[in-house]
Amino acid sequence: MTEFAPHFSSWFPLLSPEHQKRVQQDIKVHQYPPGAMIVRKGESSDHWIGVVEGLIRISVGNADGKVAALIGIPSGGWVGEGSLLKKEQRKYDIITLRTSTIAKMPVHTFEWLLDNSIPFNRYLLHLLNERVGHFVGKAEHDRLLNADARIARCLAELCNSRLYPGISNRMEITQEELGYLARVSRQRANQALKKLEADGLLSVEYGAICVQDLAGLENFGN
Repeated sequence: MTEFAPHFSSWFPLLSPEHQKRVQQDIKVHQYPPGAMIVRKGESSDHWIGVVEGLIRISVGNADGKVAALIGIPSGGWVGEGSLLKKEQRKYDIITLRTSTIAKMPVHTFEWLLDNSIPFNRYLLHLLNERVGHFVGKAEHDRLLNADARIARCLAELCNSRLYPGISNRMEITQEELGYLARVSRQRANQALKKLEADGLLSVEYGAICVQDLAGLENFGN
C-alpha cells in the first residue's frame, strides 16, 4: 500500500485545506496485478474507487459465464459514486486490465465531504451528468454501429477529459484491451485501427495509440 497522490484527481484542489487533510488521511492506495478483482458484484459499497494509474473495466456477467464490458476507466477516473449515494450493493465487477494503482475513499469520508463541501457536491453533479450522457451514447453506438465505429467511439470515450481529467491524447492501451472494451476481437480491433489511422484520426505506436482528431472519432460512423 502506498500514499495517496492527490495530483491525479481534479476534485482534490477544489477542497478546502481542512477537507484535503481529511481525504489524505483516509484514502488508501493499493497496487493490483492484471486481471485482479477490485470489486465484485453483490458486495457492499464501502469505497469510492479511483484509478491513480492503469486501466480497469466495469463489467457484468451471468450464471452461464457470459461477461459484458460496460466501460473502461483509465488513469484519473473515479467510479462507484452511484452505489454509495444509493447505499446499495455493487451491481458490477471492477477488474484491472493491467497492473494498476487504485485509490479507495471510505464511504464515511465520501459522505462527510457531501455534508461539508459545496465544491465536492458541484463536482459530483457534473460527474454524474457526464456519466449519464456517456452511457446513453454507449447504449446507442453498441446497438447501431459497426466494429470500426465502436473502436472509434471507445477511444473517444477514453479521451473524455471531463470524466478522466488525467488522460492525454496518447493512451497506453493494447489492441487486446481496446478490443475487450469495444467487444471485438484483437484481430478486428487491429483492422479498425488501421482504417482509423488511414483516415488520419489516430496513429498507432507499440503499446499506445495517439489520437489526432478527437472530434473525428466522436463522429465516426454518423
